[in-house]
Formats: sequence, C-alpha cells, structure tokens
Amino acid sequence: MTAIDAGSTVRLETATADAPKRRGLLFWVIRYLPAEIVGTAAMIVAGLAVTAWTDVPALIALAAIVGESLGFYAVLAITIYAEQSAVSANGRNAVVRTFMLLVAEFGPAELLDTLLVRPAALTLGVWLIPDPVWGLLAGKVVADIIFYAVAAGSFMITAKTGLREGRAKEQDS
Repeated sequence: MTAIDAGSTVRLETATADAPKRRGLLFWVIRYLPAEIVGTAAMIVAGLAVTAWTDVPALIALAAIVGESLGFYAVLAITIYAEQSAVSANGRNAVVRTFMLLVAEFGPAELLDTLLVRPAALTLGVWLIPDPVWGLLAGKVVADIIFYAVAAGSFMITAKTGLREGRAKEQDS
C-alpha cells in the first residue's frame, strides 16, 4: 500500500466511523418543527386570505402552498445557515453551502411534493371538508408524510457523504 493509499484509507475509515448513526424521532422534531409551525401558519393565512376572493379549491390550495413554502423555507434557510456558519471558512461559503444543502436535502422531496402530492392533497382536502382550515390541514398531513419520507432520506445522504461537514472537507480539498 502506498502512502497515498494509506492516507485515503485512514480518511475513509474516519469518515465511516464518524458517519451519523440512525437518528431518533427527537432529532427530526427539533430539526423540522419550527419550520413546520411557521409554514403551517403561513399556509392557513394565505389559504384563508384567498377565500375572500374565491371558493375554488384549487386556487385556495395554490395560495396555501405558496404561503407554506415561503414560511417553511425561510426558517430552514436560517437554521441551515446557522449550522453552516459554524463550519464554513467565511459568510459567503456559509451562504453557498446553505443553498446547496437546501437543494440537496429538499430538492427531490420538493419536486414530488410541489408538482404532484401537495396540490392534490390540499385540493382534495378543501373539496372534501367544507371548512377550508380543516381541509387544508388534512391535506397537509397527508402530503407531509410523503414529503418527510423523501426529505429525511436526502438529509441522511448529505450527512453520510460528508456534504454537511464544512471546514474539514474544505481543508482536505
């Protein structure tokens, strides 16, 4: 084994040893609950605001989706920026890493969620349940189950591949 191979093996063994263990429910609650609270409040406000002009379920659902997305991702952008500012060489790197990690963690889930699952679930909820608040909440719960299954998997991939490590990875490069 050459010196390069030995160094690579040590880094590989260290990365494997440091790989995140299976995460418990408390981790996911702490990570996503603040964003969920703000996103849900924004969803209800946006959805109800639109009912002043229309009672079309698809339009109510669309407004709710936009409101929820803005609230949810505002909180997560702040959360991830705080994580990355601690492991980045400077503020610019923290901003770039925040954007990259938002896309890596939520991109696949968001594509499926925004283009298919959430519009259908919210529209169906508002159509089936006469009170728009309860209809939006019922649709949200169904959509969130699918969203988090995909997002949690993406988070674990970013953690296991070292994308969240920051300075240690920047210095190795």
